[in-house]
Amino acid sequence: MANARFTADAKVKPALGLVEFVALMALMTSLVALSIDAMLPALNQIALDLVITDPQDTHLIVSLFFIGMAFGQLYFGPVSDAKGRRFTIITGLIIFGLGTVVCMFAESLTVLLVGRVIQAFGVSGPRIAALAVIRDQYKGEAMARVMSFIMMVFILVPMLAPSFGQAILFWFSWQHIFSSFLVIGLLTGIWYFSRQPETLPKNKRVPFSWKQLSISSRYILSNKMVMFYTLAMGFVFGSFLAYISASQTVFQVIYDTGELFPLYFALLAFSIGFASFINGTLVMRLGMRKLCTWAVFGWLGFTTLLLAMCLIYQGLPPLYGLVSILFAAFFCIGILFGNLNSMAMQPLGDTAGLGAAIIGSLSSMVSVPVAVFVGSFIDRTMTPIAVGFVAFGVITSLFFWFAERPQTNA
Repeated sequence: MANARFTADAKVKPALGLVEFVALMALMTSLVALSIDAMLPALNQIALDLVITDPQDTHLIVSLFFIGMAFGQLYFGPVSDAKGRRFTIITGLIIFGLGTVVCMFAESLTVLLVGRVIQAFGVSGPRIAALAVIRDQYKGEAMARVMSFIMMVFILVPMLAPSFGQAILFWFSWQHIFSSFLVIGLLTGIWYFSRQPETLPKNKRVPFSWKQLSISSRYILSNKMVMFYTLAMGFVFGSFLAYISASQTVFQVIYDTGELFPLYFALLAFSIGFASFINGTLVMRLGMRKLCTWAVFGWLGFTTLLLAMCLIYQGLPPLYGLVSILFAAFFCIGILFGNLNSMAMQPLGDTAGLGAAIIGSLSSMVSVPVAVFVGSFIDRTMTPIAVGFVAFGVITSLFFWFAERPQTNA
């Protein structure tokens, strides 16, 4: 039957050693995190230079990035399955570079946001292709293990990116942060094309057609397991994105940590990286579902504790208490990220490109409105973020439970 291709196992033998492959894929996917987190220390300076009067508008520099990614992933997914992974990566990097140039020369918030959307559209190519390359060569728990190690390396980027951005601001202007993106994108492309062969042979490519796109999309969208895991991922990431978008406000405005902001941000990012390492060592033995179940309950428990502290301290828990609880909660996020994505991708076989596109796009379309909604309530307390964590954590747990229920054939 036509749907047989969707459950085909990966047959491509990995060409690179695990260490180099993990490092390369982590760098490919980390262009997204770099493009977001390196900008966080510059938001105040951008607001001054571009005369942005409402501080909430600067959060759009982060949150609207995911809108561009949502559309970019829908475009590059079919391209990846039809033209191959290498074509997708080079095209995406070129568009990413064009968007970066627009941002460098922006003289208004509107132009900057347009550039950010173009940037995000382009960076979706390397991200989607990297996920497809991983799925081409690994499946199931093995894929979750590789994804966890990739996440462990990947997390170094959000740990270091704010410090990287702040160092550039110390010597140069915020425009030079975008200049660094051009250099890093170029080096990433050179490494990939000199070392990683194509993982989707021509005889396995799916020529693009609207009819085939419709058939493939219907299959993916009608797969309850794929959709429920994707929605779970979207809601939990949405609440986390609200924190990322507001992190500069939280640490530099609400808690007045000044130049220590990158250190607090890095500490909490380390929690996710540490969780990814633990997940990589345990997932083959315990399985993705058991680890995710523990992580969902952990997320709900720690965020409920944060909300209780916000109510006790009138929205301003002691900084050490806030960081301690967020460290534990983000550890649960680290367990969820790689596993939920792997479980959603598992049934998709040769349509890994389109599958990664729909999963990534749909989760982004869910997470961005969630983040913007939560962010709109943030003033000078942590209560809106805590409420968002708990509320959308409950929704995440419901979708995870629906995905775990036995599926019946119609």
